[in-house]
Amino acid sequence: MPKQEEDRILRVWTPILLRTILIVAMIVLIAGLVLTYTYAPDYYVQRYNAVQQGHLIGKEKFSLLVDRMKQGNPHAVLTIGLFVLTLVPLARVAFCFLLFIKERDYTFVAFTGYVLAGLIVGVLVGSVG
Repeated sequence: MPKQEEDRILRVWTPILLRTILIVAMIVLIAGLVLTYTYAPDYYVQRYNAVQQGHLIGKEKFSLLVDRMKQGNPHAVLTIGLFVLTLVPLARVAFCFLLFIKERDYTFVAFTGYVLAGLIVGVLVGSVG
């Protein structure tokens, strides 16, 4: 495949993929807001009051969130929507990293690799700790 064709594909498909991820995240978040408004309008007030009283709520496993999302739990839907929204900057930096590798611009490969590693470590630490 010629170099120009590869560049065109990368420059055309990257924004399409990023917009698609963003639209999916928006749809999931709006669905979560609608579910919250219709089925559990006082859910966050109850959680806030529980935290104020010292009843800390622990972390939830991703598989449990997915199961609750399938059941229509508004909190789970909103949390999954935020996870999907997190993919937008990760995907953008990953595509830039690939583009710089392809262009053999090693200074930007190093900087972008550093940022990508930081984002990945941040996501992992955030889900662990």
